[in-house]
Amino acid sequence: MFRSMRRKARQLSAAESEQIIRDASSGVRAVYGDDGYPYAVSVSHVYTDGKIVFHCAREGHKIDSIRRNEKVSFCVIARDDVLPAERTTAYISVIAFGRARIVEDEAGLRRIAGLIGEKFSHDYPEDCLKETDEVIAHNRMYCVEIEVDHITGKCAKEVMVERKRRQHMNMGVLQHR
Repeated sequence: MFRSMRRKARQLSAAESEQIIRDASSGVRAVYGDDGYPYAVSVSHVYTDGKIVFHCAREGHKIDSIRRNEKVSFCVIARDDVLPAERTTAYISVIAFGRARIVEDEAGLRRIAGLIGEKFSHDYPEDCLKETDEVIAHNRMYCVEIEVDHITGKCAKEVMVERKRRQHMNMGVLQHR
């Protein structure tokens, strides 16, 4: 169903790909937008238990697109160093494919808002709880949960070379002990 990566030697493990999405503060979510145009927008997110979650307004392009078609992709760029002399970039990126569902129930909204608050504002739990109470009371928020069906990560050849060099250096240090 999902394409295999063409350059398999550059493919990251599923565990590393998941860790990159987990650690990232934002990613780009893409959907089938208005009039068949793709719609991609950056969102702050949390990755937990095989799901990508984020909050958004109760109306707008994001929600309309998900209602029209639940299939989405989500991309995170963990590294993108321009290497002018080599005319390339040293990149690490991950893309996930999945099905999005709009979370509207209070328990779900509180759960996801709590996850977002923990990741982005963990030093301010009281403020997060107060804000969550307010947006729920005023019916101003939905959350979206993307069940990940497929995830793949990739890095540039230059990153692979860098990693191998570091491994060799670390092995040399271990052998000299």
